[in-house]
Amino acid sequence: MDIPEGLTESAYFRAIGCQLRRLDIGVAEVALPLEPHLRNRGNVMHGGAIFSLVDIAMGLACSSSHGFDQRSATIECKINYVRGVADGEVLCIAKVLHAGRRTLVVEAEVVQGDKLVAKAQGTFAVL
Repeated sequence: MDIPEGLTESAYFRAIGCQLRRLDIGVAEVALPLEPHLRNRGNVMHGGAIFSLVDIAMGLACSSSHGFDQRSATIECKINYVRGVADGEVLCIAKVLHAGRRTLVVEAEVVQGDKLVAKAQGTFAVL
């Protein structure tokens, strides 16, 4: 999928250090390396950074599903954290499960290698 960079990368995307790895119809893969500014007081990746990664990847999956000429917004999102991340990078794989006229349901997994870090599901409104 060939999309102009300005439509796939927001200022926040760049600020936290996301890297788009793959974008296909209804699927987005976004990586996030663990940098010092993403660590919490326990010295592991902050849950908010992981949640941001999930929201970004899900949003890109929505845009690749309904088209970048339409906008979508997160209505709700639930996440389960499974393990901490002390070093390296994580990869979020987001997939659209249902693309309706008004809403999309998306699931995402955050992995580090073959280990599950977090699992999420969200609902997005088509604007």
